[in-house]
Amino acid sequence: MRRLIGAAVVGLGIELVVLPLWLLPRSPAWGLLLIPLTLLTTPFWSLLHEAIHGSLVRDRRANDAWGRVLAIGYGAPFALLKSGHLLHHRYSRTERERTEIYATGRWASHAPGYYLRLFGGLYLAEVASVLLALLPERGWAALVRRTDRPDTITGLLFDRVRRRFLTQFRLDASAVVAVHLAAFLAYGRYGWMLVAALAGRGLLISLADNAYHYGTRLDASLEALNLRLPRPLETFVLAFNLHSVHHRHPGLPWHELRTAFAADGDEFHDDWFAAVGKQLRGPLPAGTLIASSPGVRRH
Repeated sequence: MRRLIGAAVVGLGIELVVLPLWLLPRSPAWGLLLIPLTLLTTPFWSLLHEAIHGSLVRDRRANDAWGRVLAIGYGAPFALLKSGHLLHHRYSRTERERTEIYATGRWASHAPGYYLRLFGGLYLAEVASVLLALLPERGWAALVRRTDRPDTITGLLFDRVRRRFLTQFRLDASAVVAVHLAAFLAYGRYGWMLVAALAGRGLLISLADNAYHYGTRLDASLEALNLRLPRPLETFVLAFNLHSVHHRHPGLPWHELRTAFAADGDEFHDDWFAAVGKQLRGPLPAGTLIASSPGVRRH
């Protein structure tokens, strides 16, 4: 795991320091390095995901410290990402966390927000959260009151950050802004390259986020899809595609998920690329899914 952490830090160093300060001044063609670096978004998030679940390194302090470092390079405070993801595990497919589901209104009224989130909006919201560091304590309390509704985890998320991680959140948000602003200034006239790379990261993160849950049963917090990938790609994404296994065994590190998959007699529910594509169908009315039917909905 330490080698993976080292590789991630090296990748961030190339993107944010080496490219703008040493390589691009020699030739703008070096900017092409940002393409493979952006394509490493999924394994990078998977590594950060290990830190969120305390599986990155055994020592908890070291685990969270590395998680904070990786999250700063990712572009959002670790406290927000960790709190949000753990709330996802608790409330997934309940009324509070049904990304693609709408219970009232028409499809057309829900589609714009759904597609915005799907095509980068999720990552944009995570990055924009750094602005909340400017809020005083009373501002956070008001924010919690305004966002605490039974159909979203947003209020719960802000309340958890406010009560448990506010100082850490502010420090990490400041680091996110400082690191990325310095990198953008270092890129100079090539700043658009960094913006394009971050936009690519946002697209990949947002597209993949709910693919493991799209169209699955409601009111079943353990419900998730195992999505088939060739074994080399499964290793590349740190077995994140075995998502049903992960939701049943959230404490397992990524390299043990395949063993658990076999031990549980589990199966694949769809191909990864097909599942990502099915999200383009848009939001789904709640009545199309059966809350009490056994097992993951097959495709």
